[in-house]
Amino acid sequence: MISTRGRYSVRVLLDLAEHRNGGYIPMKEVAARQEISLKYLERIMPLLTQAGLVEGVHGKGGGYRLSRPAKDYTAFEILSLTEGTLAPVTCLESGQQCENAENCRTLPLWQGLDRTIAAYLGSYTLEDLARMEKPLQHAEL
Repeated sequence: MISTRGRYSVRVLLDLAEHRNGGYIPMKEVAARQEISLKYLERIMPLLTQAGLVEGVHGKGGGYRLSRPAKDYTAFEILSLTEGTLAPVTCLESGQQCENAENCRTLPLWQGLDRTIAAYLGSYTLEDLARMEKPLQHAEL
């Protein structure tokens, strides 16, 4: 399951992509548009900055901006950073070696699911997400 931190990170980066104007965007503006607590965003942004996904400037005129074009960010990259792993089972997590791997008849199933998740999330960029139409709300159906 994708955590709140992962979902919010994608939303914040998408917001920065959609409002990109070359300048820095204050987090309070992003928080207001995304209806996310500013305090929560302030805990997420250092991770995104340290990973080089965003550049930040403090003080007057400060804020954050993407460090590269929106087409160069995949959902897989963002979620792998924020979630640590997207492996569907622990035996596929990096550094884990299942003692039963040689005899595990279900391992190919989990490996295939892991590849499918990576390929699917890797196929969506921030640019793709910015181009998508917003989904209809239940009242509009």
